Amino acid sequence: MSNTYNINNQIGVCDMGVMFNHDVIDFNVEKFDLNSSTGYLVPPEIGVGLRRTDTMRALAVVSEAYEPVQYKSIVENVENSIHRSGLDLTDATFETNVYADGAKLELRAFFPAHQLEIDKGDIVTPEFRFRSSHNGTWANNGFMGAWRSACWNTLVSGDKLAYVYGRHTKNFSIVGFASKIKAASEYIANDGLKQMRDWYHTDVSRDNVIHLFTHTLAKKTNNVSREVEPNKVMLSNLMKIFDEENRHLHGRANYEGYAIRNRGTLWSAYQAATYWSSHAKDGGIDSRPSHTVISGREDKVRKMLQSPQWMQLAA
Repeated sequence: MSNTYNINNQIGVCDMGVMFNHDVIDFNVEKFDLNSSTGYLVPPEIGVGLRRTDTMRALAVVSEAYEPVQYKSIVENVENSIHRSGLDLTDATFETNVYADGAKLELRAFFPAHQLEIDKGDIVTPEFRFRSSHNGTWANNGFMGAWRSACWNTLVSGDKLAYVYGRHTKNFSIVGFASKIKAASEYIANDGLKQMRDWYHTDVSRDNVIHLFTHTLAKKTNNVSREVEPNKVMLSNLMKIFDEENRHLHGRANYEGYAIRNRGTLWSAYQAATYWSSHAKDGGIDSRPSHTVISGREDKVRKMLQSPQWMQLAA
């Protein structure tokens, strides 16, 4: 099995049993008092500091209840969970991304042995993504989704079974977290990908897609009337992506048929949403946003998939 890892865009190969690159996370963090002896004049009620023990670089100010979990422990448990998940790891690849001098960690794993062809040439690969941080920006959270090679979209799931979450507190159980990762893996490799294939063959009206985006991704509340209204620029860009997806996915003849009937497919609507979360910057369609923006947008897409508007279209 070839195991590939990525550290800040550097590619390498690691040994069987060790999926992710442990060198880049080979440091610990510790809490420390913010007082004159440590060079910080901060009232104690604000919290305590968190720093790396190798460089002594301060990473964040956290509460007393915050319990740092070392990256090495997290990564080892994620690896063990993947091994126990029952997933076929043939040709699986792994990425390790560290941001903000070690304050943020992102792991990605791809499982091509479980690929599913949604339609001829349209292939999706199960992907597990895990995030953690030492500065409070990311809780311990992960999800099983899929990666679509045709457009490099990360396909998030709206099903709660596909997600794992745990806060940095003394009650956090890495063992319990591991069992959730296993459950998420089983879900996406079976029901999750099959559900995506159903969306490909589900026709929807263009007006219903506009209604969906208006009440989810492009939702804006009027400051005066408090009524829901669309962010018109964002809605326009989402619909442009939707139309392009229909044209690309279903061929010119079918697309013209959809256009005449003012319709498309649920899969195209889903792809428009995931393209926006993976690529579009500030509502545009041609550039890639930061990892922080991508994380927030993926949460919005997940909520869209749980919305009554989506549920009605998918029923």
